[in-house]
Amino acid sequence: MSELLLREQYRGRLNREDAAETLAALSERAEALVRQGRLMTAAMYRYGRQLFLYMEAIGEPFDQETLAAGFEDDLAAWPEKEETRHWAKMYPVFWHQEPLNAEDWRRKTRPQARRGRIAYLRGESLFEYVYHHYALTREGLHRGDRYMFISLHEDVLFSYFEEPRTADNIRRTVEGESAALKDWLAVDPDSHFIHLPGSGGRNFLLLPEVFAFGQDG
Repeated sequence: MSELLLREQYRGRLNREDAAETLAALSERAEALVRQGRLMTAAMYRYGRQLFLYMEAIGEPFDQETLAAGFEDDLAAWPEKEETRHWAKMYPVFWHQEPLNAEDWRRKTRPQARRGRIAYLRGESLFEYVYHHYALTREGLHRGDRYMFISLHEDVLFSYFEEPRTADNIRRTVEGESAALKDWLAVDPDSHFIHLPGSGGRNFLLLPEVFAFGQDG
């Protein structure tokens, strides 16, 4: 029986702009974890001092603080209940497909690109966005990239996806029209977003890659 595959996303923040050595060391550590088989995919993207991390853990949850060990002075500490963490957990709000297990999720070919992008939500629209995307996920009919995953922390969305994109949905069927998608389109999706500089008016801004590794090569 194939092992579990767990997807998680985290947000970090550098304490200084000039952090090339730290990012290079984090990249080496992430690549080693993929080679060791602890992670199927590990990817990180940067927006100013903000870092956005996507991970696919094989078999059991992965302690993201492992990536921060030795670099605590370079990464900001986020409050988390009675503790602080260097990687703030982002909460999944939307995806097109769910892994049955690690073997089901393994890529048959290496993707041409692993992408990361972010969006800022308007405060008054945040919960409406979450409401509609929870409905889309529960319904499971909306088709899109199999590996796309969107999570939220504060008012910031982080979206991971791969190219070329693959058409799939949670129900794994091509039949059925999405009523939840009609409901989402009816509330003017663009009005929920603060368009970031450099986005060209699009809701999400593509980010530069810090690293992106996968077991597929």
